[in-house]
Amino acid sequence: MSKTATIRARLDPQLKHDAEIILSMLGLSHTEAITLFYRQMILQHGLPFEIKIPSEEALEAIRQSREWEHLPKYDSLEDLMSDLHEE
Repeated sequence: MSKTATIRARLDPQLKHDAEIILSMLGLSHTEAITLFYRQMILQHGLPFEIKIPSEEALEAIRQSREWEHLPKYDSLEDLMSDLHEE
């Protein structure tokens, strides 16, 4: 039996870049991260996280955030912090 197998995947370049930053901070290589993911799938007998269809409310919030709708704008960090403390 071979000691290694190759996995090839096409990813969005920004997704790959963002993940590489996190992996670097964690001190993990791509190979180590994929190995951890596969081991967790085996231990969990499925994906190691829950996947659900988002609610209509969540889908609307996602849509609005992508289109920058109804998002508050602040002139300064102080204004943002003040607004957060009022809630």
